[in-house]
Amino acid sequence: MRVHVGPEPAAELQDAVLAAGAELAPAAEATGLVWFGAGPERFAEYDHPGLEWVQLPAAGIEPWLAAGALREGITVTSAAGSYAETVAEHALGLMLAGARGLHQAARAERWDRPERARTLFGTTVGIVGAGGIGRALIGLLRPFGVRVLAINRSGRPVDGAERTWPAEDPDALGTLLERSDHVVVAAPATAATAALIDAAALARMKDDAWLINVARGSLVDTGALVEALDAGRIGGAALDVTDPEPLPDGHPLFGHPRALITPHSANPKPLLLPALARRVRDNVRRRLAGEPLIGVVDLEAGY
Repeated sequence: MRVHVGPEPAAELQDAVLAAGAELAPAAEATGLVWFGAGPERFAEYDHPGLEWVQLPAAGIEPWLAAGALREGITVTSAAGSYAETVAEHALGLMLAGARGLHQAARAERWDRPERARTLFGTTVGIVGAGGIGRALIGLLRPFGVRVLAINRSGRPVDGAERTWPAEDPDALGTLLERSDHVVVAAPATAATAALIDAAALARMKDDAWLINVARGSLVDTGALVEALDAGRIGGAALDVTDPEPLPDGHPLFGHPRALITPHSANPKPLLLPALARRVRDNVRRRLAGEPLIGVVDLEAGY
């Protein structure tokens, strides 16, 4: 098997290809392509009839779908699940910061104790999109003795969750929102999940519940969220992703007393390349052995 790493020939990814037993090759001669360092607009430069497999560097593939860059006849794998632990860790940090009011304390310019103190212990956490990130988060939450409610695509029970609903259940989201003290959004960005958390969904949340989004900004209606925060209809929101992104300077969410924003940093660059290299090594090894690949993309489903 001959594999090309590009457009940026990252040495760590090239080493992963070699460690798995494949050869490095020029793009025009490769049957496998590990994409790194550019967007889908350059993919046509590297595509050719002999290309059989493409490993993408991100978990979300919406830019590739929007560009129409992925064609039939190529097996495409995303990095879904590769960054689950670091993103789950970030989600936990956002949850704790919101619960303990750390976002307000960090902005304070005088000694002023919060009027309302909250804890994560013994609360109910709803996870919308309990895939790799959701499952990793459940593991991190175990010491807090929380009750976990989950929604996933299949509805198959998620280990550690008291209740799991399939995404197609029309009552699932509303029930989860009504029962949860913390709502974590970790679902893929698709046409079906666009503005999933809209004004109606926010209205079903508890008035002291926090919304945490570590998926994609498109899953939350930003205007509706700002209105809900301004009116105090929910406790707060901690967002690592936003719509639009990047969030414009001066946006109402910046500095909002009920909001905490991080700049899409749940998977920081120093941790991204090693995690991607592990996925590349694993998938190259699997392809050589004729085993199922990890993260195979369903183009119709959008992830």
